[in-house]
Amino acid sequence: MGHRYPRFVGSRAAAERDLATSGGAYAADVAGSWVRTRARERIGAICAAGLDAATLRRQLLDALREVIDFDAFVWLLTDPITTVGVAPFAEVPCLPELPALIKAKYTTGINRWTDLGRGRSPIGLLREALGGDLARSRVWREVMSRYGIGDVASAVFADQFGCWGFLDLWRGDFGDPFAAGDAQFLDGIAGTVTSGLRRSQAMTFVQAARPHRPDFGPVVLTLDDDLRITSRTSASQVWLDRLLPPVPDERAIPAGVYNVAAQLLATEAGVDGHPASARVHLADGFWLTLRAARLASEPAPGATLSSGAPTIVVTIEEASAAERLDLFARTHGLTPREDELLCLLAVGGDTRAMARQMALSELTVQDHLKSIFSKTGAHDRVGVLSRALGTRRAVSGPGHQPR
Repeated sequence: MGHRYPRFVGSRAAAERDLATSGGAYAADVAGSWVRTRARERIGAICAAGLDAATLRRQLLDALREVIDFDAFVWLLTDPITTVGVAPFAEVPCLPELPALIKAKYTTGINRWTDLGRGRSPIGLLREALGGDLARSRVWREVMSRYGIGDVASAVFADQFGCWGFLDLWRGDFGDPFAAGDAQFLDGIAGTVTSGLRRSQAMTFVQAARPHRPDFGPVVLTLDDDLRITSRTSASQVWLDRLLPPVPDERAIPAGVYNVAAQLLATEAGVDGHPASARVHLADGFWLTLRAARLASEPAPGATLSSGAPTIVVTIEEASAAERLDLFARTHGLTPREDELLCLLAVGGDTRAMARQMALSELTVQDHLKSIFSKTGAHDRVGVLSRALGTRRAVSGPGHQPR
């Protein structure tokens, strides 16, 4: 049946089951309630600690293991608008089949994160959604079935400012499927985790944005419909190595490339209508934008384009000022009025001009500015714009802002 991951030994969730089977059902209920309460408190503290996205997800998974058994996981951040995944943190047994896994995940509507995010609950259990017939799932049928996966618990982390990530917990088919209690716990922490993920993205604007490559030319890759890389420009490897540093003697491809390409396939198949693009933080306040499009080439007269042809093009470029402003406003939780004011500020508007354009009094504009400064940690207009646009030369500390 393929490689099977062992159960985590010594977990408190497993201890609860041992108590129940030995006749201590009541004691197990009490212990379980205590463990869940402690885990929720720990998760709240982790999300409030101001951690970067990678550390945040790592610590949250450690806390989740205290109450939910899982054997593998995939946790992606997402572009808040397009919902396309970037920056994956994963431990799965099928990494050699990553393109196939991503393609299947994007082109199926069963427990898709975009649908769960619009439902009554942001949590979905795969076996429950399929009525126990896992073969109805393309992801399970084409990839997971060969690795002994018996169930998947999916969680989406979204709020009024956008979608910030989704998590899949995998459990082997040698154990029980995920239960209603597991889904209930994930549902109860979803709001807290969403806020933590959004704040972790806001933190990326603290550092000055430093250029990460000389201008060697366009960064372009081509893929076929099975998400196999078929060609790339010479400049692409510079940024690819920075996006995902390769191990010796390997040239790595960041999962974001596969994700935007898979989103294009999903859009073409009518599964989801979001754009095939995603913004991803690189380092030092620097953001990139990845986009996928279908190559507009025509076959020669009488010829047909072969099924394996490299027809998908993915480009990578520095995020534009408008893209950074949008991300900055969303990650810091700015209201629509504050977002509008920030954009006017970016094009050089003074208080009187902005008040006139927004049909507000100058005092109200000043109040909105104070709220923006409070939410972003900036002290003045220059400070907030330098963070949003990445134009600062240096930063002496987390609280420092130029005046």
